[in-house]
Amino acid sequence: MGSRTVALLLLLVLLLIHVQLWSGRGNLGEVASMRAELRQQQQANAHARAANELLQAEVQDLRQGLEIVEEKARSELGMVKPGEVYVEVVPERRPRR
Repeated sequence: MGSRTVALLLLLVLLLIHVQLWSGRGNLGEVASMRAELRQQQQANAHARAANELLQAEVQDLRQGLEIVEEKARSELGMVKPGEVYVEVVPERRPRR
């Protein structure tokens, strides 16, 4: 083999590697797209983790004290203690013209 043949063979191998890099499986565009998708998923995971921590804190409060239970019963269910009077103020309706 002459030096010219070796040079052509190396050039062909380099060309094949270059084609694989730009258009083959795992090409540069695909890698960039996957990195962007990974960043989005990491952000979604961080938001979910924060929400889970808030829920965990609320569960801990529910296990430790009845004050939060009473607050939730009053605000979400409209419950009252014996002897209390529940008053709801409804805004006045104005007739349509």
